[in-house]
Amino acid sequence: MKHLLLQVPTALEYFAALVAEDDGFALLEAAIAIAQDEYPQLDPQAVLAEIDGLAARLKRRLAADASPMQRLRALNHFFFEELGFAGNINDYYDPRNSYLNDVLATRRGIPITLALVYAELASQVGLTARGVAFPGHFLVKLRMPQGEVVIDAFSGRSLSREELDERLAPYRKRHGLVGDFETPLGLFLQAAAPRDVVSRMLRNLKEIHRSGADWPRLLAVQQRLVLLLPGAVDERRDRGLTWAELGRTDEALADLEAYLVQRPDGDDADELRERVRALRAAGRPHLH
Repeated sequence: MKHLLLQVPTALEYFAALVAEDDGFALLEAAIAIAQDEYPQLDPQAVLAEIDGLAARLKRRLAADASPMQRLRALNHFFFEELGFAGNINDYYDPRNSYLNDVLATRRGIPITLALVYAELASQVGLTARGVAFPGHFLVKLRMPQGEVVIDAFSGRSLSREELDERLAPYRKRHGLVGDFETPLGLFLQAAAPRDVVSRMLRNLKEIHRSGADWPRLLAVQQRLVLLLPGAVDERRDRGLTWAELGRTDEALADLEAYLVQRPDGDDADELRERVRALRAAGRPHLH
């Protein structure tokens, strides 16, 4: 009798399948899968089941005819008071704040990971919740009968339009979006596309690993970013530079040369051409 050998996908192949199409993009599962770089044995289905379990606990307390506002109040009490989810103020740049399995275990995270768990629980109890890529701080918005409610899952607060405008002021000033060019607040409160949410999570990790010069971990994040954003040549360039730090000359050259084909006149093109020449020279065998 022949045994069928089923090839188990690698963590990267699994991630690639989750993020291949915008249609049916598995946001929560893809976000959980990021942690497989740190925890290779992690089972994303078990993490999804854990979140489903929390939602089931909350659902049991809600009357079938509970109003949206009653559901929201119950969710806020459950998430922030009872479960104790909150921002990790003491160790904001700990990579574990980006791993959803750790966020569930410690009840601590950064705005984007807390928002993901919160929005999933909200959806499961019949509320319409979406993540918002607000400048500098990820938020959640809920569509309610009386209008939109914006929640900061990091602090547990509901934010008024005045508070949101106040938070935006430095960003608007920095980007010249004031006076006649004042951008309406609503533009900053649009629902974030799932692909943008995952790329924001990965770029948070990228920054942490790059500033710590942790090249192997940085490479793992870059591999995911290149898969997630095939058109983003900057990510290809950054992966090439990481390959170079790891002494993987062939891979570095492939990425850097691909970038230069796309951006021959980029601000960094001359510097990168020099880097490519140096890598080629270093890669040649020496004659004795």
